[in-house]
Amino acid sequence: MEKERKSYVAHCLVLPYPAQGHINPMLQFSKRLAQRGVKVTLVTVVSNWKTICDKNFTSIEVESISDGYDDGGLAVAGSLEVYMETFWRVGPQTLAELVQKLASSSNPADCVIYDAFLPWALDVAKKFGLLGACFFTQSCSTNNIYFHVYQKLLELPLSKPEYSLPGLPTLAPGELPSFLNKYGSYPEYFDVVVNQFCNIDKADWVLANTFYELEPGVVDWLENIWPLKPIGPSMPSMFLDKRLQDDKDYGASMFNTNSEACIKWLDDKPKGSVVYVSFGSMAGLSEEQTEELAWGLRESGSYFIWVVRDSEKRKLPKEFVDSSEKGLMVTWCPQLLVLTHEALGCFLTHCGWNSTLEAVSLGVPLIAMPLWTDQITNAKLITNVWKIGVKAVADEKEIVRRETIKHCIKEIMETENGKEIKNNAIKWKNLAKIYVDEGGSSDKNIAEFVAALAHSCAALN
Repeated sequence: MEKERKSYVAHCLVLPYPAQGHINPMLQFSKRLAQRGVKVTLVTVVSNWKTICDKNFTSIEVESISDGYDDGGLAVAGSLEVYMETFWRVGPQTLAELVQKLASSSNPADCVIYDAFLPWALDVAKKFGLLGACFFTQSCSTNNIYFHVYQKLLELPLSKPEYSLPGLPTLAPGELPSFLNKYGSYPEYFDVVVNQFCNIDKADWVLANTFYELEPGVVDWLENIWPLKPIGPSMPSMFLDKRLQDDKDYGASMFNTNSEACIKWLDDKPKGSVVYVSFGSMAGLSEEQTEELAWGLRESGSYFIWVVRDSEKRKLPKEFVDSSEKGLMVTWCPQLLVLTHEALGCFLTHCGWNSTLEAVSLGVPLIAMPLWTDQITNAKLITNVWKIGVKAVADEKEIVRRETIKHCIKEIMETENGKEIKNNAIKWKNLAKIYVDEGGSSDKNIAEFVAALAHSCAALN
């Protein structure tokens, strides 16, 4: 065993919450660790692993644990409440079994890097004397807000006209995450995001998929509370610093993409002429909102690629589908390749943190159309702090009307304000590359984490 151990710095188990937006950044961080000599084992739940189409990450091993629903995960559980109750009970047991299995092998684990949504993983790590690193897949700004709720420093239901929290702009109630401004909605998810902090004081490190310049005030404040290290943007290297030559995609997609058709379609379009529309892997639009978006895209006169998942297609107006000569509708597409294509003009987005970071890192102007959870606060940062987009404001029925969508597209594509937004987007793109490239603060933080990990492992062994 001693001879085997000398071949790597440390062995980390990396456990993401089983959703595409959580797996991607943790997998990318894993690749950075592997590049620095850390042995990494990605830990998936069995049901999730079965749904992953693309499994392209040769430097990382994979093990599975059970969420209690190996034959279908959440879909089999029937409800989020039942799924989480079962996963939170079965997950710790099966993770402990994995740690025990590895302990008797030539590759025992030294550290568990766990998604902040799964704090019980830290309890398992500490039970076996392992190191533990919490990984935030959402912004530090959002987690700062949730932490204030956890500490009961931000009382619910909301009752003030505005809120001032460390490192953040003043926020109206409607600019806070939806679990707060619509208190009582999705109680299971509310419990997950607030309870991320229940044992965080036991974590040896807290890692965040962001970079310092993006959220400086919040990072400064949180660094006084936790051993926080911003290590992002956690994206494929070939779109940033290009130091991992084979790292061209995330490598663990739960959706089949038709890359060739998307890129071929874009190749025929003028520079900066296409609106890319995607609402991520989870959120869905109402039928009324889908119809308004469809006609808003049509009336803008712009070319567009619209990602409409199979489960959402029935909401499209038939007459729109039959006559979309300037649009391409796909069930999924290679988002990074689309965002870097010269034909792209702007990205109409739900403002999920991964999509937001990708747009920031690739210099893409945004039309913010948030739906729920942290997306609402991300939209505030996009429009008011980083100034890289405009917000498509909903009406009193919480529907963004076609006129608004048309106006936002034209503002980005055709106005002086749009040019200024594009210039700001390029500024942030350059900063993101600097921070993740050799010598940048995110790169240094990863190096410091690996050095501390090696030192701690040496002391323990």
